Amino acid sequence: MNITKNSVVTLGYTLKTRTGLALEEKQVEKTTAEHPFVFIYGAGMLLPDFENNIRGKKSGDTFDFFISAEKGYGVKNDKYIMNIPIDSFKSPDGTLDLNEIRTGNMLMMNDDQGNQLQGKILEVTAVHVRMDFNHPLAGHELHFSGEVINVRSATEEELSHGHVHGPGGHHH
Repeated sequence: MNITKNSVVTLGYTLKTRTGLALEEKQVEKTTAEHPFVFIYGAGMLLPDFENNIRGKKSGDTFDFFISAEKGYGVKNDKYIMNIPIDSFKSPDGTLDLNEIRTGNMLMMNDDQGNQLQGKILEVTAVHVRMDFNHPLAGHELHFSGEVINVRSATEEELSHGHVHGPGGHHH
């Protein structure tokens, strides 16, 4: 069976990235036949260029393609880098958890509308915490290579729930 809309696709792949003019790639993620990536094709959950590059493939086919930063997770945007007052991170007793609030850590936060955002701490000063809320892969060219392990039709239950169910169905 070929990959078409509403197919359940099982892939093993490697994702590498590179930024700017660098030729060196850095491995970001790897899935295998033992721990594959399984999804419903065409459900709108993946990058459009990712789906376009595997459309029509069948079990046993391989793939190797690049997605530009612009068509992946976008280019880095300076407006998503901001200084947040240090007091926002202090507990009610005025202390700061330095295991959590330190350069390089990723934090989940909420914006003023309650949306959850993930940010990377770039700097901690006595006055503010500088955070980057760009997607971690923003500004990176994506390089996917791998193999299609299996393709099957999604069940009605999977389609109505919007996700793949394992062997024997799924119980909510």
